[in-house]
Amino acid sequence: MTTAKSLQIVPRRSEDRGRADHGWLKTFHTFSFATYHDNDHQSFGPLRVLNEDRVASHTGFGTHSHREYEIFSYVISGALEHRDSMGNIEILPRGALQMTSTGTGISHSEKAHGEQEVHFCQIWAAPRAGEGQGKPAYFTRHFSDAEKTNRLALLVAPSTSTEVSLDRESKGPAPLRSQLWMYASLIEPGVTLTHTFSHSTASSSSLTTSGARRKVYVHVIQKSGYNVEKARGAKLRISGTIDEDGVELGEGDGAYLTFEKGVEIKLHNVGGVVTEVLLFDLE
Repeated sequence: MTTAKSLQIVPRRSEDRGRADHGWLKTFHTFSFATYHDNDHQSFGPLRVLNEDRVASHTGFGTHSHREYEIFSYVISGALEHRDSMGNIEILPRGALQMTSTGTGISHSEKAHGEQEVHFCQIWAAPRAGEGQGKPAYFTRHFSDAEKTNRLALLVAPSTSTEVSLDRESKGPAPLRSQLWMYASLIEPGVTLTHTFSHSTASSSSLTTSGARRKVYVHVIQKSGYNVEKARGAKLRISGTIDEDGVELGEGDGAYLTFEKGVEIKLHNVGGVVTEVLLFDLE
């Protein structure tokens, strides 16, 4: 654990994540999920599930049901085929973001489309109080590599935010019934990005008044393949200022960050390859 001024960083190492190899599915679990249970890693703010999945071609998750949670997928490579009880059928390529507000309940299936394995992150967020029983809704967004290169592109934002469109397909972030902002970035070697929480919502002002600390979770995508050993490949250093040592992460590693509002977070690519990163800003 690293504490710098008002920023605390606790790494979540890739090899310590829950994992399973079912042949057709190779998966890592950041938080307790399915048969994996760890009291120290249940959730972080509204972020409840962060699974990094690899599904073999022509296989996948058969039709199953969900309710209440906000469930979304970020496609890293290959193509994901989505079908659901609302009549949505879609092939989602790299860079696609598919978001389902499950509300009172939906059924869906997710499979690898075509001859290539699909690699994606499956993410669940807890809804805001009183919004878990809303009407199910489905949204898709598409983000090019260029939109994410050396910048934090906003992929998901609260449905109450002016940053989102409630159209099924649109530009900009997908809406969800949770206080979570998700960013993605492709950071080139030697590049440093800075993140400061600056969104304005009703709940943000109450947090400021109460003095509560904010939360961020950072995840480094495991691009080089399913590796159950210590992280390799990319190297990302997280710190409060560029002069601090911070914490270094590799592929598959993550980090819990808690900090006071207004603190800057630095993401510095200290490795030799482009690093793909997800950042979750949480209330």
